[in-house]
Amino acid sequence: MDSGKLDNALELSLDMTEEERGKSKELGVGFSPEEGTWELIVKYQGNLDAVRELGGVVEELIAGYAIITIPQGQVDALAAIPQIEYVEKPKRLFFQLLEPLTASCISQVQLREPYLTGKNVLLAVIDTGIDYRSNLFRNADGTTRIWNLWDQVLLPDVERGFQPPAGFAQGVEFTAEQINEALSAGDQAYRILPSMDVSGHGTAVASVAAGYAEEPVFRGVATQSPLLIVRLGNTQAEGFPKTTQLMRAVTWCLRKAADYGMPLCINLSFGNTYGAHNGTSILERFMDNAAQIGRTAVCVGSGNEGSTAGHVARTIQEGEQRTEILSVGNYESALSVQIWLSPMDTYQLMMITPTGNRVTIEAGEPAGTRTVTYDGTQLLIYVGAANPYAANKEIYVEMLPAYNNSYIASGEWRFIFTGVRTATGEYAMYLPAQEARGTQTFFLNPTPQQTYTIPSTSSAVITVGAYDSRSERYAEFSGRGRYYVNSSTGLSNFGNVKPDLAAPGVNLLVMGPDDQRITVSGTSYATPFVTGACALMMEQGIVRGIDPYCYGEKLKAYLQMGAKPIRGESVYPNERVGWGALCLRDSLPG
Repeated sequence: MDSGKLDNALELSLDMTEEERGKSKELGVGFSPEEGTWELIVKYQGNLDAVRELGGVVEELIAGYAIITIPQGQVDALAAIPQIEYVEKPKRLFFQLLEPLTASCISQVQLREPYLTGKNVLLAVIDTGIDYRSNLFRNADGTTRIWNLWDQVLLPDVERGFQPPAGFAQGVEFTAEQINEALSAGDQAYRILPSMDVSGHGTAVASVAAGYAEEPVFRGVATQSPLLIVRLGNTQAEGFPKTTQLMRAVTWCLRKAADYGMPLCINLSFGNTYGAHNGTSILERFMDNAAQIGRTAVCVGSGNEGSTAGHVARTIQEGEQRTEILSVGNYESALSVQIWLSPMDTYQLMMITPTGNRVTIEAGEPAGTRTVTYDGTQLLIYVGAANPYAANKEIYVEMLPAYNNSYIASGEWRFIFTGVRTATGEYAMYLPAQEARGTQTFFLNPTPQQTYTIPSTSSAVITVGAYDSRSERYAEFSGRGRYYVNSSTGLSNFGNVKPDLAAPGVNLLVMGPDDQRITVSGTSYATPFVTGACALMMEQGIVRGIDPYCYGEKLKAYLQMGAKPIRGESVYPNERVGWGALCLRDSLPG
């Protein structure tokens, strides 16, 4: 179907067989073959009684968003409900795998006036969980600093008192009292409270943002902030969580902050590459809404796609041809390619397989699905159109092994664009995140700009890039954003600069589960420096009364104004480090 209300990936997935969907790394996300149901994100107005009448399970979020679980046969009926404005399938999220705190001017406000600790400011880490037993996250008397922990992976168990949070259907929420009971059991803690951080990523992130250690080198930023922790669910075989689980987690954190009547800082150290990267997707819009609710700061890493050659962006003139070459490595079991086109332009696109077979998508071809098979590779192509929530046109290409093959055809795949009618002439291509493809699969002539991952693309969040605080240089892996200058006037649009700033993210020594000392790199670990800094700024501004409005865009402005220069960067802001490196001392309100 083509209702105009369904996103392109969902349209294509509904046109696929269950076998084809099972081969895809992307298009089966959100579908349960066992139950025959879809978990979907909707934007709606009014009420959702008509959805419930269809037999759909409804989880209402914030600002007119909801998650609907519904049989596949009812998706068309869901889209037909007048209150439903748009429907999007979930996408996978990828985690974005210290120098001393003085590099970010944090020690200067922890160890001397104004002696900031984050006290009375909630700090939420939405990640892979936490080692709640660690002394990093305890008070001086040994009790936990974790006020609430929602483990989305655990199954509810009424007899043990394991229940999901109010308004949600999955996982188990634990209180500080339950965590303290487990801590008192010593080595038997996990028998009482079985939430674990298997990968260690969430514990390491939380240790940077808020861990307290006697050794200064392992001390985090907001060492007395009470914590909200979410262990994101991961129902996929490869263990990646979904955007629906993130949206549930953010909603839960906002509700907790409202219940406690406290300011809130949220840390998100993950993202994905699916979307036009212009703020129009459901997730980007949701994050903009979330960042503007209550006294809130949302910090998101820009991702690690800056040097992975997974993105191309060009302009083309009318009548001109441009060729983009995608090198596909051996042993790719599936691969998707997103092509985003300006709605003002018309293009012809020709795909040429490694052996020279051609597939042409003519200018003005109507929206819908095409399927062809060449070189032992099945190509599922969805030609999309502008819709009420996304003006850019998309051509989505899914490559799957055909016949009895295990892998798609390796070699050079060519994409030839011809400008038929061009106003802007802009087009962009994105591959899945590096974690979802082999290192030998990349564009031969990539574009490093606008490689920041979604949802760091949301305008209202604080987007954090990474730099090496030892060499004081930009980290090449760090996802780059945008810095727009009007070519006719030469004027800058400062409000569209991303990232907002950078923080240390190269070869950091941090604490993981079981108090293991590990060395890590990535914007995953740059982000919690800024999240913790936001908690200290809110303590100074809101808790101590220096600036009761130190949240949202105002807090972001303080960070930008206080940022310090980075070696090798001569113009600020820019698409690599935004306004510069985090310097909390110079960013404090007052």
